[in-house]
Amino acid sequence: MLKLRFTNNKQNAVWLVEPKVTIGRNTGCDLVLDDPSVADVHAEIRVNYEQLHFLLLNDSDSTFINGKPVPKGRLVILRPQYGIRIGDTELQIIDPKQETQLTPTIPRQMETTGWALKANHSALANRVFPVKSNTVVGRSNECDITLAAAHLSRRHAELIVREGLMYVKDLGSSNGTFVNGRRVTESRVKRGDDLRFDTLSFGVIGPSDDLDKTTLRTVPRGGPRPSPPKPTGASGAKSSSAAQGPRAADTVRRPETGRQASPSLDPAVETIEPTAKSSSAGILTGMILLVVIGGGVYLAWQNGLI
Repeated sequence: MLKLRFTNNKQNAVWLVEPKVTIGRNTGCDLVLDDPSVADVHAEIRVNYEQLHFLLLNDSDSTFINGKPVPKGRLVILRPQYGIRIGDTELQIIDPKQETQLTPTIPRQMETTGWALKANHSALANRVFPVKSNTVVGRSNECDITLAAAHLSRRHAELIVREGLMYVKDLGSSNGTFVNGRRVTESRVKRGDDLRFDTLSFGVIGPSDDLDKTTLRTVPRGGPRPSPPKPTGASGAKSSSAAQGPRAADTVRRPETGRQASPSLDPAVETIEPTAKSSSAGILTGMILLVVIGGGVYLAWQNGLI
């Protein structure tokens, strides 16, 4: 969860909580700026976890993001370390987690985890309570979050953030701790859950839950692929010629004058097509035989033999 901080630290930083944070002179705004150049409701920052968009709600030539003027009515993306200037006020978007990494000796009371509780009860005026790695909630002033409610136990419950996940543990309270309406002794709490201590209800703000998502394993492209084993022996040679396809087979068989190689036929059976030369020779031979036979018959008739 991100924050909006005054660069001169003259006011406390504002947590950027869903769904939006309003900025203006009106005391009902989340961030009040006492500046004549600022409208009653000047702008808003729309929040979807850590996705931020700035929206200017009026015509103003005194609003800038990273030194560039902001057009009215257009959503402008905000990111950590971006600077915002509204009139004479300079602000900056900060990520508390990054500040914690840069400053490991930060005092425990300033420790941040990205988790927070937003009060749903009107008596708490929608206050947001940051959650540390170990946060005790109760009626006692010694608790990290002190709530002055008569039915709350002095040490009611403990919030624990471990490896980025948040858990709640009831500390033996009289009136119970509830997650989404179910009374619990110890339970994991997710972003968007309703967490209730006795009658005080809070919305949970924190990182989105990715544990239930399925991870797909991808096969790298372009990598070497295993080659099929090469056949050996006579059967191997047959497989190789078959793999060449119909064109390769036709090229091999063409000189064999049409011999059929189908395994369903007897190898001795052949089909030979007659050629024009052999046909002409047969006709000529037949004509000669007719002339010889005719001449013999004529001579025999002349000599009275027939």
